[in-house]
Formats: sequence, structure tokens, C-alpha cells
Amino acid sequence: MKPIKPRAAHQARAQETRQSLLHAAIEIFAAHGLHGGSVSRIAERAHSHDRMIYYYFGNKEGLFIAALEEIYRRYNEAEASISLDTDNPAEALATAVRFFVRYFRDHPEFVTVLNSENLHRGKHISKSLRASQYSKPAIGLVDSALSMGKQQGLVRETVTSRDVYLMISAMGYFYQSNQYTLSAFLGEKLQAPQSYQQWESFVVDAVWRTVSS
Repeated sequence: MKPIKPRAAHQARAQETRQSLLHAAIEIFAAHGLHGGSVSRIAERAHSHDRMIYYYFGNKEGLFIAALEEIYRRYNEAEASISLDTDNPAEALATAVRFFVRYFRDHPEFVTVLNSENLHRGKHISKSLRASQYSKPAIGLVDSALSMGKQQGLVRETVTSRDVYLMISAMGYFYQSNQYTLSAFLGEKLQAPQSYQQWESFVVDAVWRTVSS
């Protein structure tokens, strides 16, 4: 076995440090928002030093942009693992719907970090050179299901993937981002498994009813 070259070892440590800071930043930004997520708090969570954040990301804003890119990368990576039933458009679309709705539920950091960015009116994500790439895989998943349905005459030709994706995201995201206030308002725990399952089934049904011919 060949020994690891010093340069390669240094690069590996550098990448590990950067990733550690990035993961810590996502946790801190999700818990405290952009303003509450101090550089020192992030460095402490990553067992690193403030200066390393400035070295790898330039400043806190650069780190926040990198955090946004990372949560979208994870989102796209998870989406890429989904396979659709090519013989059953209704089930294929239901699979896509369940994926998106459950992703919001299972990754609250995705919702809370995006909430923070929306408070800033997309100021930071607009500076990302990768931002325009993030929507393509997600909308592509919906488009695959709809295309199958249109070929079989089960989905209306006027339905667009963009609109259906926004519909799914709106219902899944809103439920997750407002679950605590809605629970108090409605007098029921929306986090309860039974309540969540009922909502997921409703979204699947609502989307299909919207697109079917």
C-alpha cells in the first residue's frame, strides 16, 4: 500500500475542516437564523476556529451562501435516488409527492434555513453561481411522472411541471414551517403521525385530482 503523500493528506484535512464548518453552520443557522448564527458559535460547534471560517468562506455571508448551496445539494441528491413506476403515472406522481412532502418533514433544517433566507428576500442565494441548477432535478422528477400521464391520456396537456412542483412544495413546506402555530390555532398536534399521514394522503389526492384529465 502506497503511503499518502503530504500534499494529498493536507488537502484531505482541509476538505474535512471545510465540511465540518459547513455542517456546523447549517445546524446553527437552522437553530438561530443568519443574524443569530455567530461565527464563533459555528466554529465552536465544528471544534474549529473563527479564522478558518474566514479562510474557507471569506465571511459569514459567504458561509451562509455555501450553507444554502449545501442544503439544496442534499435535496437534489435525495431526489436522485427516487425511482418512478414507469407503467403507472398516478403512482409515479404519488411517489414524487410523497418524496417532497416527507423531505420537508424529515429535514427541518432545510425549511428553517430557507425561512431565514426568505426573510432576507433571497439576497444571498441570488449571489450563488449554482442556484439556477437546483430546481432542474426536482422539477424533472415531477415532469417525468406528468409526461407518462400525458402519453397515456391520463393527465391534461395544459398542466405544467413547474406549477405542479410549486403546488406540492407549497402544501408540504407550509405544513412543516407553520406546524407549531397551526397546531395551536387548530387545536391539534400536526406533528402527530396520524395527522401527518392524513395530510400526506390529502396532498397526493389533491395533486392527482388537479392534473388528471
